[in-house]
Amino acid sequence: MEVVIAPADELAVLAAGTIDALLRRKPDAVIGLATGSSPLKVYDELARRHAEDGLSFAQARGFMLDEYVGLPAEHPERYRNVIEREIASRVEWAADRVQGPDGLAEDLPAACAAYDEAIAAAGGVDVQILGIGTDGHIAFNEPGSSLASRTRIKTLTAQTREDNARFFDGDIEQVPTHCLTQGLGTIMAARHLVLLATGKHKAEAVHQLVEGPISAMWPGTIMQMHPHATVLVDGAAASRLQLADYYRQTYASKPAWQGL
Repeated sequence: MEVVIAPADELAVLAAGTIDALLRRKPDAVIGLATGSSPLKVYDELARRHAEDGLSFAQARGFMLDEYVGLPAEHPERYRNVIEREIASRVEWAADRVQGPDGLAEDLPAACAAYDEAIAAAGGVDVQILGIGTDGHIAFNEPGSSLASRTRIKTLTAQTREDNARFFDGDIEQVPTHCLTQGLGTIMAARHLVLLATGKHKAEAVHQLVEGPISAMWPGTIMQMHPHATVLVDGAAASRLQLADYYRQTYASKPAWQGL
């Protein structure tokens, strides 16, 4: 696991640069898309590169991490709409090239199985963008999730619903209680994981993610087992890391050609 500690704006440029480099060498790459606050600056930077530098998403595929169950198709916080608004429409990414789990399906377990099959049929995810919750969840894999789980239905914890209430006018009662989420096993099948976290409120989750024991109680810790995982954090999110100085030294001495 590589840990990069830098200002938030720089982290977004690094993450976007990884996707940029991937698309230029592999135009039909498969990109894993996250929602929430963490990837927004990454999407801003990708949109800028599309507009100013000609970065093309025309041949690429996108797969979303998760989706709320039961939100109406037109709801602005339905994750399919969030991804369309924050990245797909801004880079002229055709709607049929971006997929997400179907939170309105009549048969939710079947929809979950079909989603895993669709990812596999596309050749698997090349780069998966991730955030992390204050309780250590990645995607909607809440504490206690199986470390080998696949895409499935999950019940959201009170903490997650409280954290996400900011997207629902601060009203936790508007936040759905269930979701469909890629499982930890599904996420771990991606070839490169890039996780972003900023702010002191993420410091304990980041500490557990990077330096804690692998545990279902902190689901993100499974990333320690991935052969190519990059954790991008600002100074506040890194404030609990015991080896922060070492991570800074390692990144500062890294050859420029190596990339993330």
